[in-house]
Amino acid sequence: MTLTAPSAGPAEARALFRAGLSTPTAGWAPGHTQVNLIAVPADWAEDVRLFCRRNPKPCPVLDETAPGSWTTRLAAGADLRTDLPGYRVWEEGELSAEPAEVAGAWRDDLITFLIGCSFTFETALAAAGVPLRHIEQGRNVPMYVTDRQCRPAGRLSGPMVVSMRPIPRELVGTARRVSGAMPAVHGDPVHVGDPAGLGIRALALPDFGDPVEQRPGDVPVFWACGVTPQAAVMASRPPFAITHSPGRMLITDVRDEEYRVA
Repeated sequence: MTLTAPSAGPAEARALFRAGLSTPTAGWAPGHTQVNLIAVPADWAEDVRLFCRRNPKPCPVLDETAPGSWTTRLAAGADLRTDLPGYRVWEEGELSAEPAEVAGAWRDDLITFLIGCSFTFETALAAAGVPLRHIEQGRNVPMYVTDRQCRPAGRLSGPMVVSMRPIPRELVGTARRVSGAMPAVHGDPVHVGDPAGLGIRALALPDFGDPVEQRPGDVPVFWACGVTPQAAVMASRPPFAITHSPGRMLITDVRDEEYRVA
């Protein structure tokens, strides 16, 4: 099934996920924007909204729903409760379930934030000749909790999460330039080189996703990641939240180019 992923359009991909396919979405529907998801009760929405505003690098909001809504302007006909290939349900900051869909857990007071994802600029990276090792190796992108604290907002606080891609040293500048032209989906890297500079002890032990093998001459390059709100949920312990499963995004109808600024 995953062999057809590169040619699946957004609606086709969402239909497959709605039918129960669970897979990381890197490489799916090339050229279409992917987004992270976090849904919280309305009385926590302002905290999330302000947290994202104060931390735009890891948390660039592309859409916000009305209370109880499971639709988005980013994807016609999509159901936010069923059309991602994996979800997480949180209670008091603890992971309580990882279901294939969350229609039964959805509440009328939930407000959903859809946050930019670095998978969106991967098509442009590949077009510029930058290899994507996690896709080559059929793995989820590795993600790490860093020692960099986000700016708190109301009751919400927590560390920044980053995704890592090994990049050939001579192409790091290209990766910076290409991703930097898309700030709404995390933009340029936050760190290049020694993972200890972010408080990461071992690249082989990601907090989310899968370890990815580096090739000779590769350098680890780190981008701010939309899993950051999940780290904030764990740190701040709101009574209830629903998020995507890391690396398993909503694939939207929006073309990547719409978020390119240069």
